[in-house]
Amino acid sequence: MTSSSKPVKQIHLAAHFPGVNNTTVWSDPAAGSQIEFSSFAHFARTAERAKFDFLFLAEGLRLREQHGRIYDLDVVGRPDTFTVLAALAAVTDRLGLAGTINSTFNEPYEVARQFASLDHLSAGRAAWNVVTSWDAFTGENFRRGGFLREEDRYARARQFLEASWQLFDSWHGDELLADRASGKFLNDPDAGRFAYRSSEFDISGRFDVPRAPQGRPVIFQAGDSDQGREFAAASADAIFSRHGTLFAGQAFYADVKGRLARYGRQRDELKILPSVTFALGDTDVEAHERAALIRRQQVSGQTAIRLLEQVWNRDLSDLDPDGPLPAQDPLIGEHTIARGRASVRMTRDPLAVANEWRALAGTKRLSVRELIIEVTGRQSFIGTPARVAEEMNRFVQEDAGDGFILAPHLTPTGLDEFADRVVPLLQERGVFRTEYQGDTLRDHLGLAAR
Repeated sequence: MTSSSKPVKQIHLAAHFPGVNNTTVWSDPAAGSQIEFSSFAHFARTAERAKFDFLFLAEGLRLREQHGRIYDLDVVGRPDTFTVLAALAAVTDRLGLAGTINSTFNEPYEVARQFASLDHLSAGRAAWNVVTSWDAFTGENFRRGGFLREEDRYARARQFLEASWQLFDSWHGDELLADRASGKFLNDPDAGRFAYRSSEFDISGRFDVPRAPQGRPVIFQAGDSDQGREFAAASADAIFSRHGTLFAGQAFYADVKGRLARYGRQRDELKILPSVTFALGDTDVEAHERAALIRRQQVSGQTAIRLLEQVWNRDLSDLDPDGPLPAQDPLIGEHTIARGRASVRMTRDPLAVANEWRALAGTKRLSVRELIIEVTGRQSFIGTPARVAEEMNRFVQEDAGDGFILAPHLTPTGLDEFADRVVPLLQERGVFRTEYQGDTLRDHLGLAAR
């Protein structure tokens, strides 16, 4: 117990193998393949060796473009999520397996069947990160005209999840649970029967996968808008947060946890997990030097110009990345420079952003590259292993999160150092497991079966 008699919280840890990102330094000589299965296997085995709750795969459904060309400065795309997770189920025993699957461009029956199958193959370790897609550019890959407005895509996501739950629950009863290991379909006239009708879906029939070990996969959600927070409070088991600083994390934590009661849920029924990076060193000075080097690897001069173009909506290829920001203002209107980039979508007022960046660059005397490094920097834990363990524990004990999604800057070996040097210190503090206590991902997260 702490001095305030508050119970000590256990930290949840997950490993993020990103699919579309500018975190991974793929150009580093120590970086491995983003496609070969050996990379995924090494990453997963390291996470399981360290007793992490789960491995998480992010996903993008279309390659990015800038100036009409494939944007080749970041990691973009990789093999199908379900294929990778099914293969990882065969080389791990306890590690949860979480995949990002889009609710805008898929259908409930297909996705529910895939997750129920994964949960069987992994003996209860499947998780689904439910996401929506906002742009017509991605929609072209699916022959879907246009895009869905924010309120429409969240409505579809809610209905998609409701339909999927009905499919997961269509096999019911103790006799079905007892026989699921054999894969036999019992002589039950209602086995697998479902019917779901809404504004987005009109489906009925029989679901052909018996009830999975977890009942339903663990549901993750990553939206930060008010709609996203409400969706998570109503339906998710865990939410990925981008609020990695203590005070921002506490505000987000209080807001989302405070929404649960209206849906008849308890505070511990939803886990909040910020996505963070880390840089370790034998001294704090060495760790900060290493962190600065990593950031410069992540944001080359060319990358800085490309990211600036996404706000300015102009061709800035002649701009010196080690010089000042452009004198001209951003072009207002449809984004024609970059396609498939979430940062473009988030820039709702480019002129306001440009003025804010100009003020920051002027105050700190930053070049274009230095500015982009500063404004795009993800919150990291930087320091000796002891300092990082201490800060992570404080973050969780002071209700800024329930744990962390770790995104190392190298794959597949970037997690190794954290597993070897930080995890044992968390275990010594008694805030992280030394052995798995259960078999399923719901067990790891302390969630009831659904």
